[in-house]
Amino acid sequence: MTDFSKTWLIETEELMRELEAPDLVIVDASWHMPSDGRDARKEYLEERIPGALFFDVDEIADTKSPLPHMLPPPEKFSSRMRSMGIGDGSRIVVYDTKGLYSAARVWWTFRVMGVADVSVLNGGLPKWKREGRPLESGETKVRTARHFTSRRNAELVRDLADMKALIKDESAEIVDARAPDRFAGHVAEPRPGLRSGHIPGAHNLNYAKLINRDGTLKSAPELAKLFDEAGVDLAKPVVTSCGSGITASVLALALAVIGHRRTAVYDGSWAEWGADKTLPIETG
Repeated sequence: MTDFSKTWLIETEELMRELEAPDLVIVDASWHMPSDGRDARKEYLEERIPGALFFDVDEIADTKSPLPHMLPPPEKFSSRMRSMGIGDGSRIVVYDTKGLYSAARVWWTFRVMGVADVSVLNGGLPKWKREGRPLESGETKVRTARHFTSRRNAELVRDLADMKALIKDESAEIVDARAPDRFAGHVAEPRPGLRSGHIPGAHNLNYAKLINRDGTLKSAPELAKLFDEAGVDLAKPVVTSCGSGITASVLALALAVIGHRRTAVYDGSWAEWGADKTLPIETG
């Protein structure tokens, strides 16, 4: 196993040193479940890391899809990045207000769109605040528009057709990031209209197991052990899934940290699979 944590994660002290770097772009990728009753943009305006831009997960998405926050078309992503002042060659650091949650989804989105130099702030805003580091509030200063080119990396994403083929040929491991009770079908899904259970043949590794109490990602050896204990064969490609593609990206980040190079996220996740009554499911 190789430890790629320094490639995909940035620590708070390192970000503090780099805060004024002209090529650095900090992105607040906070997102909350509708049932949480929290407004991510409002919280961003109240306090954020200095210079951070707000990434609206639900708007920088395919808003024509009936599914939540699906990947946007590359041209829409490019347009939004240009208007935000994010350009080709920018070094991007993504964080969220929970520690490590939705930041991984935006990290993965940037990677799908061809950005290689993107990392996640380990421990996010909670760790930054605990350490007494600077914050700012109010509307952000408008950045100059910059040219941004999206180059979609199809290897990092799977769609419904891919998943149907995969459960037949078993060419990859499916790992579901949801809580065990949801995976087993013992409780109702938080989104109405979805069946309970999981994709046939999937393994369950709840994303919360990968995260320390302080909101940081566990070490590479610990992560590798968790995937092993979940029965995941890391010699095979891995496709991660969850409720709507948010916490599946936490699994994808963890797999990148341990050097697994053939990882993709099922973008539609259970929001798509669980809604289609023609598709097989398993429980237990």
